[in-house]
Amino acid sequence: MTSIGIINHRMNHIALGSVIAVAKKNIDKVYVILKNEDEKISELAQLMGVEVIEQSSNGYISNKLLRYGKENNVKVVVTLFGDGSHDPSNLKQLISPVKEDEFDLAIDGVQSSSNARNKAYFLSRGKANQMTQINDTVGFGICSFKCFEGIKISNNGKNIAEQMLSHAKNNSLRIKYLNLNKDKTFELFNLYKIGVVVPAYNEEVLIEETINGIPKYVNRIYLVDDCSKDKTPEIIKTMKDPRIVSIRHEKNRGVGAAIITGYRLALKDNMDIVAVMAGDNQMDPEHLPGLLMPIIEGKADYTKGNRLINKDFRIGMSTWRFTGNAILTLITKIGSGYWHIMDPQNGYTAISRQALEIMDLDAIYPYYGYCNDMLIKLNTFEMTVLDVVMPARYGREKSKIKYSKFIMKVAPMIFRGFLWRLKTKYVVLDFHPLIFFYVASMVLVPAGVLFGIWIFIEKWFQIPVSPNFPLLAVFITLMGLQFLLFAMLFDMQVDKSRRRNF
Repeated sequence: MTSIGIINHRMNHIALGSVIAVAKKNIDKVYVILKNEDEKISELAQLMGVEVIEQSSNGYISNKLLRYGKENNVKVVVTLFGDGSHDPSNLKQLISPVKEDEFDLAIDGVQSSSNARNKAYFLSRGKANQMTQINDTVGFGICSFKCFEGIKISNNGKNIAEQMLSHAKNNSLRIKYLNLNKDKTFELFNLYKIGVVVPAYNEEVLIEETINGIPKYVNRIYLVDDCSKDKTPEIIKTMKDPRIVSIRHEKNRGVGAAIITGYRLALKDNMDIVAVMAGDNQMDPEHLPGLLMPIIEGKADYTKGNRLINKDFRIGMSTWRFTGNAILTLITKIGSGYWHIMDPQNGYTAISRQALEIMDLDAIYPYYGYCNDMLIKLNTFEMTVLDVVMPARYGREKSKIKYSKFIMKVAPMIFRGFLWRLKTKYVVLDFHPLIFFYVASMVLVPAGVLFGIWIFIEKWFQIPVSPNFPLLAVFITLMGLQFLLFAMLFDMQVDKSRRRNF
């Protein structure tokens, strides 16, 4: 049976070669569709004897596919992703229903990491126990050529398989739904070297449970004991998992320092992606793929959990803890310049090797505020950060953070980091006039407030002051606040522009 294969969307030059090789065994003619010129993808495809088609200027795929199909009596059209998400060996199971004319379209799903879609879902009606309902999106499909002829495939943000499915639904065609790729995301992870850093301090109760729960696709587990005083070191010695690389700090240096030690080991081992999972079993391994996929897809350099988007996700989080986290969220937004992030204290993160190599690990804050400091430095060097929505998981562990003291200690660190970010990002590395607005606001707001306090004290002691002074104090304060808001607006625009262009 003559067939056409279209590899499009979610391209990854590391995985594309194997996708093409297997696809060519089962498909007569394979095309790679590129929306934008990508030399690595284009060169690899051509070396493997696959024709590359650039997306046309009007957003529609070339008529070359239709011409080839008509001239060669093509019966089926196959579409799949070029990042290894699909296993082309499943083609036989998909082709069979269409080949035997039982269905016009056979479709399969692939796990998605659309954070915007997830956030919208959880804000509107999502529950913590319903996460699996939105994990699948269409990506792998086979339709009859007759069905394909009736579709005007456009570059409208949807991949070709989704447009095939939409066309079939609108025209009441026969659709066969399959679920062949349920575990293929895990196979994709095998193409990457993935490490997990586990900082541990007095975690004798939960450390073994944490390590046992780390998925098999993780290559290395960097277990860093930050000078525990309980039985944690003895328990670590009894663990037999060959992936464990353990190290002990002889002096307690803080959770940030423990994570940095793990990062250094991961860089030495050339890990592609490094996640962090605390030793208190608070971070559910089921949500690790959600952190890894945006980095694999090239959508982010750094991903982090977000438990604050939905009240159901915060079950078990005390009101005091939530209030402290909300305050830190606001402070960190201003300090880091990542205005879209929430829950900055969420330590469930993943980072690419490229981002780690850029970071000055010696300069990272060593204690619990390390995650806030990481965000400041990532923004300074224009790394893309994404929130990944996930529920909180509280059990037998006890939080070691005292929020009243923590905020008082971390807030000055964030402010210092904020000043460093402004200087480095908007003066040293590049220039943006928002720096003048920030500086003016830092002068005018305190000046206006202090002037107002002085006027109040003078009037309290019945010392005459000019009647124009109160109005001047208000004017100075309002002018400073206006400059501050303008500066924040410009900062937000820089962040949004970078995320759009990533």
